[in-house]
Amino acid sequence: MEGETLLPLLVVILGLRLFQVAGANDDHSEHTHQVSTAQCGEYSNQVMEDGMCRLVATLPQLDDQRCPDMFRCTDEVSYWLHENEERKQQILALRETVSELQEELRNHRHRVKVLELQSEEKSRLNSTLEQRFHELEEHYAEATTLLHIQGSLVYDLQAQIQNLSMLVEKVRRNPGCMINIVRTSPLLSAQQALHPEVQHVRNCPIDCASIYYNGVRHSGIYTVVPSLGAMPVEVYCDMDTDGGGWTVIQRRQDGSVNFDRGWKEYKDGFGDLHTEYWLGNEHIHDLSSQGDYALRIDLEDWSGKHKYALYQSFSVEDEATQYRLHVSGFSGTVEDSFSWYHDKQSFSTPDTGNICAEISHAGWWYNQCFYANLNGIYHKGGRYSPKGKSALGPNGIVWFTWKDSDYYSLRKVSMMIRPRTFRPHLSP
Repeated sequence: MEGETLLPLLVVILGLRLFQVAGANDDHSEHTHQVSTAQCGEYSNQVMEDGMCRLVATLPQLDDQRCPDMFRCTDEVSYWLHENEERKQQILALRETVSELQEELRNHRHRVKVLELQSEEKSRLNSTLEQRFHELEEHYAEATTLLHIQGSLVYDLQAQIQNLSMLVEKVRRNPGCMINIVRTSPLLSAQQALHPEVQHVRNCPIDCASIYYNGVRHSGIYTVVPSLGAMPVEVYCDMDTDGGGWTVIQRRQDGSVNFDRGWKEYKDGFGDLHTEYWLGNEHIHDLSSQGDYALRIDLEDWSGKHKYALYQSFSVEDEATQYRLHVSGFSGTVEDSFSWYHDKQSFSTPDTGNICAEISHAGWWYNQCFYANLNGIYHKGGRYSPKGKSALGPNGIVWFTWKDSDYYSLRKVSMMIRPRTFRPHLSP
């Protein structure tokens, strides 16, 4: 289309140009070729010696019977040439634009291809991650199961370690005991197996004096096996007072333990071996009946004054006699308020119907009612009123001869026993 537009314009231009030349060179014409045209009339061309082309054109007159203005024709041709040049430039610009758009389209296609490849890669990666996630879920489930199993094992191991620690502690507290054999017969029923037979070995300490003779010189809690009791019992051993070797059967010091208890609790024992407690009538019977034992009672008032009573003979019978008391052979730094009045008395508690035990809110070897009552109510400050809350009579921690009164309650008391023949060693 571009060639078709330019051809008529070039013909006109060349025709006009050579028409001007023809007037000056008519004598040098060698060859003439005429062509008819509806626009510009007739023209002829001629090849000159110098290789140039010569054109001669005959143009029709205009309507106003005059020859056409060559300069005007040239201006029109120039206009169209100018217009054609602008179109050529537009076409070239359009071509460049099309080329750029094609290049951009190729780039877009390339980017789309890259994105498709990336999408495929991400899809494969997502599939891999999903598969990995499922694998991790399975591993997590397995790990959770193993964790529960491990937790159960750890719990069992902790229980076993605790049991072993208790055994080690008992062995530490029982250094002289070589072996305690627990035997359960396969013929015993399940109920009977809950109460295994314990074989006593001679090397087991029977009291705190035995532990002392085994080289232990520190006060503390230890395990002893009374020769008549057969069952081990934890006791507090006083290795400091008057040479040591004392098995403490009772202690009051701060009122932290309630001594208003029934028969069974006084039988089995209650309280805390580190602070206040009653060892238990059954254990006191087992300990005091395996030999000749002495009893020491330490007393302290609220001003810090300390005294003691020592009895060369002390024992307690079994439950069949209501743990009847035998105590004699007094000496010490305080007047006796115990043996002369309470010897050969049976033990009573508030739930046995004994009026003295009910009044005193305690268990003791009462005798109409007492001159000594070391398990009574802990009255802070010492003196207390006979008109206290629900008081039917004196009910404090009383040692009558301390103040010659039933209405003074001591601050600290303790009862402890050891063999009468005990002799402390000068060195371990």
